[in-house]
Amino acid sequence: MPFGYLFTVALAAIGTPFALRPLPFFTHPLGRPSYYFGLAANELPFAAFFWMLLLPTALAFAEGDIDSAGAWAIVALAALTAIGLAVIAYRAMGERARIERAMTEGLGTGWRAAIDADLSAGLRRRPPLARILFLPIFRRRPDVRRVANLAYGDAGRRNLLDLYHHRSRPSGAPVLIHLHGGEYSGGHKNSQSLPLLYHLAGRGWVTISANYRLRPQAQHPDHLIDLKKIIAWVREHAHQYGADPSTLFVAGSSAGGHMAALAALTQNDPAFQPGFEDADTSVTGAIYLNGWYGTYFGQGPESSPLAHIAPDAPPFLVAHGDLDPQVPVAEARHFADQLRQTSAAPVVYAELRGGNHAFDLYHSVRFEAVVDAIEGFTAWVRSRERTPQH
Repeated sequence: MPFGYLFTVALAAIGTPFALRPLPFFTHPLGRPSYYFGLAANELPFAAFFWMLLLPTALAFAEGDIDSAGAWAIVALAALTAIGLAVIAYRAMGERARIERAMTEGLGTGWRAAIDADLSAGLRRRPPLARILFLPIFRRRPDVRRVANLAYGDAGRRNLLDLYHHRSRPSGAPVLIHLHGGEYSGGHKNSQSLPLLYHLAGRGWVTISANYRLRPQAQHPDHLIDLKKIIAWVREHAHQYGADPSTLFVAGSSAGGHMAALAALTQNDPAFQPGFEDADTSVTGAIYLNGWYGTYFGQGPESSPLAHIAPDAPPFLVAHGDLDPQVPVAEARHFADQLRQTSAAPVVYAELRGGNHAFDLYHSVRFEAVVDAIEGFTAWVRSRERTPQH
C-alpha cells in the first residue's frame, strides 16, 4: 500500500465534499473541521488537482506502486475527487461574468465607459492563470515594498500597521485600508486579502493592513475607534510614502468588514473619535468582504452597520459567498437591500456562487475576479468624484 500517495489523495478527498457543501460552522459538530478542510479545496481546486492528485498519481505509477487492489482503490478515490474538484472549478470559473453583471446592476450599463481614461488603463479582464495554478499561496511581488509595524496608537502590537507601496513611490497615490477578520478575538495583519493589497500597491496605490485591539480586553466600539485612528494616521503620515489620502477606501474581511462598514457609515462622528474628535475620518468608499452584518456580542442594534445606514452613505461594494458557513448569505442580501433603499450612493452586491467564508486568502480564480472588480469599482468612484454630480 503506497501510504504517501494515500495521504495526499486523502487530504484532497476529505476537503472536496466539504467544499461542495460546507456544514454550518457554529451549530454542526463537524462545522469547524468541515470549514478548514473544505476552504482550500474550494478556493484552490486547480492547485489541489495538480499537487495532490495528478502529480502524486503520476509518480505512483512511475514508481510501480500501483500493484495491488488497495493501490487501485486510491486511484479510484483520486478520480472521484477530481470530478468533485472539476465541479468546484466550474463554479469558480463563472464568477467573473457574474461579478460583471453585479457591477452593471450597481453602477449602471456602460459603467466601464464612465471611468476616466487614465484610471481605466490597465484594468484587468483576465485572471493571472500561472499564479493561480502554480503559486496561489505566494502573495508578495518584487515591485512592492512592505513597510512593517508602523505604530498608529498606544496599544502596543495591536496598534501596528503594515504599509505597502510601489518601489518607485509614485506621488498622489490613492489609499486602501484593510482590516482582518477573526470574530474580533483573533487574527492579525499580513494575513487576509494580501492578493488585493499587493495588486493595488503594484498599480500605484498605497495599501495598509492593520492590527486592532481584540476581545475580551477590548469591546465595541474600541475596535472601531482603532480604525478611526488608522484613518487619522493615514491623513497625517501617508504622504511620506507617496499617498494622497484625500482618496481613501476602507475595506475588511469578516469582522474587519463589519468594522469597515461601521467606519464608512459613521464618518467624522466624534462619539467614535475620543481625543481626536477633529480628525478627518471620512472615506471615499467601502469594500465589505465575507462580512458580519449583525450586532456586536451582547450589544444592541446600534452596534450593527444596519443601524447607521443613511442617505449620505458612501459607495459600497459587498461580496459574499452563497455557501458561507459562518454568515448566511441572506444576511448579506438584506444589508445590500437596506443600503440600496436608503443610500444615494451606488451599491454593488456581488454574490459569489460556491464562495466560502474566507475566499480572500489566496490567488484563486474567485478572488482574482473580486480583486479586479474592486479595482474597477474604485476607478469608477474616483472618476465620479472628479466630475461634479448634479
